[in-house]
Amino acid sequence: MQTRPDLIAFFDAHGVDHATTEHEAVFRVGEGEAIKHGIAGAHTKNLFLKDAKGRLWLISAQDTTLIDLKRLHPVIGSARLSFGSAELMAETLGVTPGSVTAFAMINDRQHRVTFVLDRALADAEQVNFHPLTNTATTTVSQAGLRKFFAALGIAPLVVDFTTLSVVEDGFVR
Repeated sequence: MQTRPDLIAFFDAHGVDHATTEHEAVFRVGEGEAIKHGIAGAHTKNLFLKDAKGRLWLISAQDTTLIDLKRLHPVIGSARLSFGSAELMAETLGVTPGSVTAFAMINDRQHRVTFVLDRALADAEQVNFHPLTNTATTTVSQAGLRKFFAALGIAPLVVDFTTLSVVEDGFVR
């Protein structure tokens, strides 16, 4: 599994500009509001999910986005969704609860996890995620986020959570 230094090296190798802010551990979206105020860009929440057919999902959304899991599954083409276990999260994404992040897709070498991105993040100039640990926040530009996913061979499924619809042009612009 890739670690935080590996992730930063990956960014550097692929021309992804980044800035990391160290801070105390943050485990939930409601925590760390003072930290967020000091970091420009869209802040995020990330949900590691498993559907009733065993498919794995990672949803990255803006921290203020409301996500209705009961209504989401037909939109993304999944069976009923529930939270994935900490063990499965560590096995597939190499992170622990509280450290779930879009950047953990670097560890999904077998492409077992389908990545869903909130349209609000797909449209944001800068986005913030934990760099595989919840004691820091890493900011990348929209172009940098796109480079990151392109380097991994991932085309995110972009969902507009306000209308509960898939964005047709997705992440490709």
